Amino acid sequence: MDFKDYYQIMDVKKDASQDEIKRAYKKLARKYHPDVSKESNAEVRFKELGEAYQVLKDPEKRAAYDQLGKNWQAGQDFNPPPDWDAGFEFSGGDFAGDSAGYTDYSDFFESLFGHGFGSVHQGRQQGGYRARGEDHHAKVVIDLEDAYQGATRSIVLQAPELDSSGHVINKQRTLNVKIPKGVKQGQRIRLSGQGSPGMGGGPAGDLYLIIEFRPDSMFRVDGHDVYLDLPVTPWEAALGASVKVPTPVGPVDLKIAAGTPGGRKLRLKGRGIPASTPGDLYVITQITLPPADSDAAKALYQKMAQELAYNPRSKLGV
Repeated sequence: MDFKDYYQIMDVKKDASQDEIKRAYKKLARKYHPDVSKESNAEVRFKELGEAYQVLKDPEKRAAYDQLGKNWQAGQDFNPPPDWDAGFEFSGGDFAGDSAGYTDYSDFFESLFGHGFGSVHQGRQQGGYRARGEDHHAKVVIDLEDAYQGATRSIVLQAPELDSSGHVINKQRTLNVKIPKGVKQGQRIRLSGQGSPGMGGGPAGDLYLIIEFRPDSMFRVDGHDVYLDLPVTPWEAALGASVKVPTPVGPVDLKIAAGTPGGRKLRLKGRGIPASTPGDLYVITQITLPPADSDAAKALYQKMAQELAYNPRSKLGV
């Protein structure tokens, strides 16, 4: 079964207003009415026009048709998705018997508005349906500190809506969103009823916020765990020391054991992002050398070379 392009049948653009659709129907109905038209395909065209007008004249039915049609490719066989009728419900009314004067609907029409919305009997189909609004997704960029403490962010959303004339317009709104403590990268937060409004009194869709962390100059994040490269001096690593370590919520004291090599991973338990099981903060030691930028510094390095006689390449056989 082929997908029917009702806009093409009525020779109107997809953003045509309701008045433009009505005028197009009247013009083409006069042209193809079987009682007056001399066109060879007048009866077929007149039926197609009536079917297309039944859908496009009603903003709600038109929106439902657009929702399915935007995902359809030209020439693709038409079979409504299994969940196409989810959230739709006819509430009664006369779907036929108007100025279109047409009741013999195509298989495509019945697949679209019959199987999921009610049955067709003697050319009469129940009309008026309710549909749940579409869900929307938005990305929210936060600082790592926000994941530790929670925060409130303002986000601006634009959602398409049909105006009273049937044109699609973008409506802007601002939401103040509470970011809970303990969120992690990529987490979705659901805001019930903050998506697109429903049709025919149906419930609104939901808004899903996707959490993304702003890049941090010091910390790396993996799930609820946080990583920090910590510079230490050669004497701190060799002799041991107690040093201040930054965390996203303030500095803490960390004990470095004597003989700690570069690249050692030290764990600060529970200092990661809060959660039911809090993450950890891992400190990776990075031994840094003081610059030999003075005579005194050079003399000290020379003394160390003579007295320590240390060969870091001894295990390499050289």
